Amino acid sequence: MSFDALSFNDGLPCVATDPPIPVTLLTGFLGAGKTTLLNRILGEAHGQRIAVIENEFGAVGIDSDLLVNSEEQIVEMNNGCICCTVRGDLVRILGQLAERRERGEVVFDRVIIETTGLADPAPVAQTFFIEESIRQHYRLDAVITVVDAVHAQQQLDEHHEAQEQVGFADRILLSKTDLVAQAHTDALIVRLRKLNARAPVAQLDFGQADLTQILDIGGFDLNAILGIEPDFLQDALHQHDDAITSFVFRAARPFSSEKLEDFMGAMIDVHGRDMLRYKGVLYIDESPVRMVFQGVHMLVGFDTGKPWRIDEKPESVLVFIGRDLPEQLFREGLEQCLQC
Repeated sequence: MSFDALSFNDGLPCVATDPPIPVTLLTGFLGAGKTTLLNRILGEAHGQRIAVIENEFGAVGIDSDLLVNSEEQIVEMNNGCICCTVRGDLVRILGQLAERRERGEVVFDRVIIETTGLADPAPVAQTFFIEESIRQHYRLDAVITVVDAVHAQQQLDEHHEAQEQVGFADRILLSKTDLVAQAHTDALIVRLRKLNARAPVAQLDFGQADLTQILDIGGFDLNAILGIEPDFLQDALHQHDDAITSFVFRAARPFSSEKLEDFMGAMIDVHGRDMLRYKGVLYIDESPVRMVFQGVHMLVGFDTGKPWRIDEKPESVLVFIGRDLPEQLFREGLEQCLQC
């Protein structure tokens, strides 16, 4: 897992003030649509500058290629999960941001932290209460959880982290409701409200959310959280399912689009249930632009990305996260999809 990106969103300059900097924690299981929502926030004409800290499962992060503002300042950190071993790095980054802001080197009004889809949000939120150096500069405004309407029932059945993400939410935003029947969505909402009766539930339309539901809502209620998890303020660790692993495939040669489509279709047919999340930036033969693909289980989508720069050497980077996936089979198949 890794911190993927630290970026600054364009907006109006802010004036340094004494009140703590508001922080929004954006969480949700793998492939729920957090990056789509983040793009929505960064692209909105809200007149604010936002510092974004991203965390991703895997040795290599590629979400900066998925973010519309990825050309801005990016810092990659690839050494652990935000909710365990990397929390020290989160403290360090937040501290450095506060210092640079005070010196006038960077200007931002708020921070959004996007966690990996496998993160338990509790240890992240703990940071803002048990770390005195962080409490001096920041306040946790709200925990926003994005829930994938297509896969949420299965994810809630199989992953404790998915339940924790819903339980800690101050706002729950449903994505992909257009892909399921209304009865399916209604049943999911009933389940979500059983897990978290205090958080309002709203539906996302391709990331088009009302920003008043996300920013400056003052939603984080420590007393409510202590009711869910009495040991919240204790510095506890957690473990991930050892069967869930990630691997990265890189290639400097271009892909044949037909071969890649056939191979990925075959792998999804066989292993789709165990492919929790997969995404990539693709170098396609004879294409002047990068292609971006993202998938969750049996659902996969492709989109056109930014053009390759003249001074840039094109490269494909694919990340797969899943349960007991046959890594060698994936690697060999992907190699055969490359142009000679």
